[in-house]
Order: sequence, then C-alpha cells, then structure tokens
Amino acid sequence: MTDATLIDPKDSLERQNQKLLKIVDTLMRRAEASPDTTGVAYAQFERAVMLEEEVAARTRELEHALDLLNTSNASLAQANAEAEAARANLANAIETVQEGFALFDADEKLVLCNTRFGKHMRDIHPLFKPGLPFANYVDIVSQSAFLELPDGMTANQWADQRLLRHREQHVVFNARLANDKWIQVSEHRTRDGGTVVLQTDVTDMMLIERQERERLLDDQARLIKATLEHLDQGVGIFDREARLVGWNRRMGELLSIPLRHFHLGLPFDTIFDQLSRKLAFLETADAEALAHWAAHDGRRAPLSFEVELGEDRILAVFAQHMPDGGFVISFADITTERRALRATAQVNETLERHVQERTLELQDALAEAERANASKSRFVAAASHDLLQPLSAAKLYMASLETDLEEPDQRERLSKASSALQSVEHILGALLDISRLDSGRAAVHDTQIPLGALLGQLHDEFAPIAREKGLRFDLRSHDVTVHSDATYLRRILQNLIANALRYTDEGRVLVAARRRGDQMVVEIWDTGPGIPVEQQAKVFDEFHRVNAAASPAEGLGLGLAIVERACRLLAHPMQMQSEPGRGTRFCITLPLHTEQTAPTDIPLPTPEPTAPLAHRIVLLVENDTELRNAISMTLENWGADVLACGSDIEALDLLREIDIAPDMVLADYQLDNDATGTELIAKLRKTYGPLPACVISANRDPDLKLQCQALQAPLLHKPLDLDQLRAILTGT
Repeated sequence: MTDATLIDPKDSLERQNQKLLKIVDTLMRRAEASPDTTGVAYAQFERAVMLEEEVAARTRELEHALDLLNTSNASLAQANAEAEAARANLANAIETVQEGFALFDADEKLVLCNTRFGKHMRDIHPLFKPGLPFANYVDIVSQSAFLELPDGMTANQWADQRLLRHREQHVVFNARLANDKWIQVSEHRTRDGGTVVLQTDVTDMMLIERQERERLLDDQARLIKATLEHLDQGVGIFDREARLVGWNRRMGELLSIPLRHFHLGLPFDTIFDQLSRKLAFLETADAEALAHWAAHDGRRAPLSFEVELGEDRILAVFAQHMPDGGFVISFADITTERRALRATAQVNETLERHVQERTLELQDALAEAERANASKSRFVAAASHDLLQPLSAAKLYMASLETDLEEPDQRERLSKASSALQSVEHILGALLDISRLDSGRAAVHDTQIPLGALLGQLHDEFAPIAREKGLRFDLRSHDVTVHSDATYLRRILQNLIANALRYTDEGRVLVAARRRGDQMVVEIWDTGPGIPVEQQAKVFDEFHRVNAAASPAEGLGLGLAIVERACRLLAHPMQMQSEPGRGTRFCITLPLHTEQTAPTDIPLPTPEPTAPLAHRIVLLVENDTELRNAISMTLENWGADVLACGSDIEALDLLREIDIAPDMVLADYQLDNDATGTELIAKLRKTYGPLPACVISANRDPDLKLQCQALQAPLLHKPLDLDQLRAILTGT
C-alpha cells in the first residue's frame, strides 16, 4: 500500500495530519506488540519516522495557511468597519437633506432612505425598509389613507400610472395629500442604473399659487362684469345646468324685466316662461327651437332669430354654446335697422317702378336712335355711292385737259382741282367706311395674313411721300402670320401710317412688329409734334383734327375714327402714347398664328430720343400682376423695351422663343412654386453670359443680401425707389 492510497490530497491539512498521526500510532503499537526477527519492525519504524516528518511539514504548511487566513480576516474586518463607517456617514448625510430622500439600486430595490421620506403618510412610513422593491413601494403609497387620489381614479389606476411614468428618464409631478398638503415628487437616474426619489413639500407654494389664481379670477370676474355693463346688448350667461350665473343691466332693460327678478341659479325655464308672455316670436318654430336648444346636453350649434316686444320694438336674439357646457344668450335692439330696411324697401320699390318706366322710355328712344342711325347710314352710303359716279367722270375730264392746257397757271389750277377731287374721293371713302362700321352689319372675314408682306406693301406705297417730305421711313418686321380681316387691317395700318407721315415735318417714322407671347404687336412711331393731353381723348372723334388750321386736303379727321371702329370690330386692342413736342406711338395687338416659328425680337425706338433707357431690352420677372404692370409702364416711359413675365418658366420660354438676350434682368426674389429670382439670374448667366441683373424683394433678411452680393446683383427693397432703380438700370 502506498501513501497515495492512505492520504487524499483533496483533504484539508488538518485531515491529512490526523490520518498520518493515526498511521504512526498504529505502526508503533504493532511494532511493540510483536517481535520481529525479519527486520519488518525496523522498516515500519523507518516508515513511521518518515510519516512523522511529513506530518511536521504539513503542520508547518497549515500554520502558514492559518497565518494568511488570519491576516485576510483582519483586512476584511477593517474593510467592513470602513464600509459601516461610510454607510453611517451616508446615512447621516442624507438625513441632513431637507427633502425626503430614497435610493433604489439597479435591481429596483430600496437601498436606504432618510426619515423625511414618506413622513407625510404616517400609516405607511414604517414600511420603507431596505430591500423593498420599487413596485411594492408604489403599491404601498397608492393604498395610503393620506394620499388624495384625483377624481374618478382608483388606487390601482394611480399605481399603474405611477409605474408608467417611472419608465421615463426624468419624472416630476405633484401629489395632493390629506389636510390640503402637497408634495412634489421627482426621480433622477444614477450612473449605475439606480433611482433617486426626492419628495419636496410644496404646500406653501401651492397655497400662494392658488391665492394668486383666485385673485386673477376675481379681477377677471370684475373685468367681465364691467365689460358686460358697457355692452349695448343684453347678455345672460348660463352654466351647464342651464342656471343663470351672470347678466347685465341692459338685459333687463331690453326685456322689460326688473333686475330684482334675476338672481344666481335662476333656471332658464323660468326666464323662458317670462319671455314667452312678453315676446312675440316671429316664427313659432323659433320658440320651440330655443327651448329644445337650451335643454340639449351635448354641443349646440349657434342659434339666432328675431322677436317683437310690443308693437314698437324688435330684438335680435343670438344663442352661443360655451366650452364648459353652458351657453350665452344676447339680445340686441334692431328696431331702427328694421325700420330703415322697410323704408329702403319702399324706396326701392318706388325706384324700381321709376327705373322700369325710364327703361321703357330709353328703349323707345334707343329704338328711335337706331332707326335714325340706320337711316343716316343708308343715306350716307347711298349719297357717297351716288357722288362717286360724277366724281369719277369729273376726274376723267380733268385728266383729259392735262394735254390741252399749256399755260403754267392753268396747269397749276388743274393740279389743285385734281387734288381737291382726290380729297373728296378720300372723304367719301372714309364716310363709306364709317357708315359700314356704324351700321353693325360690317362683314368680317378672319383669315391668315402674312404680316411681313402686308407691311412691305404699305412701306412701298408710302415711301415716295416720305421722300418728298425728307423723312426717314423705316420698316422692321418678321415673316409671320396673324389672324385678322385683310381689308380692315390694311385700312387700319394705312390710316395710321398716313397720319404719322402727314403730321411729321422732320425726323422719322418707324413701323415695327414685335412678338409678345402668342401675339404680335405692330407699332407706328413718329417724331411729330405730338398730341396735347387735353386733345388725346378726342382724336378718335369724327371730323376732329388736332391742327384745326389744316386744309381739307390734309384730311378731315376721319382716319383715326375709322381706326378706332375697325379695331373694336376686329377685337384688336389699340393703345396710344403721345407727348407734345416728342412724338406719338400707336400700338395694335394682333393674334399670332401659333404654328409660326418664333421671330427674333427687335428693340424699338422711343419718342424721347434722349431717354436714358432707349433701345435697352429689360427682362422683368414679377409674379404680382399689378406690380408687374406698374413697373412695365414706368420702364416703357423711360424708353426701355420691356419683356414682362410672371414666372421664371415663362421668362426662360420667352427668351428661348425670341432667341435674344436682354440688356438687363430685373427679377423679384420670391416667385411662384418656390422659385427665386437669384436662381433665375444664375440660369440666365449660364446661357447668355454675364448679364447685368437686379433683384427686387420685400425680404429684409441679411442672408438675401449676401446672396445678391455673391451674385454681384444689386438688391432693391420694396416699395421701390424709382431714383435708385433708374440709377441701377442706367449704370449711373
């Protein structure tokens, strides 16, 4: 048998020593009891000595282990003492806190709390012991007799709501306790996941807040009362139980009910009974509707009707639901208004009769005027037609005399006579035109007219007259097609060009066409004497001439009368701009044939040769129609050619269509569909190069100013300063 079978290394040192001593003792007895002649006893003795030495070694190891254990126990005892001291210090520290303090660990169990924690709930205060789970703490608080639960809430509901709020990171709420006490409960999370709960007595603060609220309510009540007393309407306020809680003096005056009959809590039914005896509802259903409306428990729609009080007073009644379930009823005296309406109705009836009578008279007069006008038109047409026959014969005879007359003075008289006959022919033709236009039976044949060819023919027709007067006569047009009546359009343009050449003694006359959207604008410019302001409204009258001293051969003032009537007949808008001493501009707008390719726009001259923006094309982008029109008119008065657009898309499409770059861009910052003028300017510069540009806006944001600076575009704020605008556009 070996040592391994006698001693288990897993045994403690004490157990191993015990086994070794027992083995030694047994061997010694066996050696003493039996004689050994073979030397076995000596061997056992040696073995016993070895075992004793091993026992001594194991004993020394045990003593060393015991020394280490004693040292460790001493250190542990010292650590426990220090922990207890720290715990005592912490307990003393939280005890000095003036609020209720409790600490729960990460496992939601109470670690410690001070004596102020839960002191307002004496029935559960002793139950707050270390190890108490947080859920149990909440359940205990919810069952306390000192906790006043909100109306309609049970203890279990309060506990569930409290645990639900405990999940939030930060929790602060007020709890009402018995004896009108209030505490504020707040929770804070520790780094290791624990929870600190603080309870603060806020009873004094709540009392001050309540007193302040009551004071404010009293002030509001006095203010409302004073306001009600100053109202011209009678007002009655009822609570959700339909009991009177407020009224003003005017209510009693309008209803003829003494104020002593009103008191707090007076049921609406009692007041309604009094009203039913005094008031006469204009509609029986109104009385039933009011009673049903006041008795309704849910939300009520506004109710209004009128009642009569006696024979001389009418009241308007308006009932309105209030958020708290009550309602307000107001009474207003509308007797004067109703009397005025009745008087107005009577006056209107009288006026209507007079209007009908006058209308019949005017209809008779109009019919008579139409008959007279038709008779006049027929007479003028017949007379003109009859006069043209002998006039033609006279012209033939005059022409035949040209070869027979040899004397210069006779030839001069013949020339004057021929000119006079030519004037008569023109006058008769004009009279025929006016007769047809005034008759209302003028036939219009809308066709597609090549505008460039028509203007070219007119230019060739009038060019000799211009050369004879020493005038520069220019034409700028496009090969486009417009919709109009060829005969009337030719006559319109003939009269306008003839007028321009007739009244211009020096300078130039320009006929130009330009595209504006889906329309073509034909403009006739001259540098003549212009038309005085007081005469501009009369130039379209028959036989009106600005230069009264002109001879009949120079016209009898029928040209513009024909132009005005023909434009109205064809629905071609016409505009006139004139400034005495500078010239006149007539503008005719024609519908463009949409299949036509876009023409290249040509800048037009201005009647003011020294205009600062002459021959400058300005692209104006402004989404406000009225402002866009106003700016366009201002720029045109300064001599600019304005391309007015309402959006960035319209501007891009227009420039792409006319294939011309503007000289200046004037863009509003805030356009439709979240577009901006700065973005538009950037796009235009990518296409057309470094265009001069200006941004206009009502936005005073500094960021916009920085954007404009980065864009190198001046910023003008609305309302616009015209001097600044002119300076920017002219570069001065």
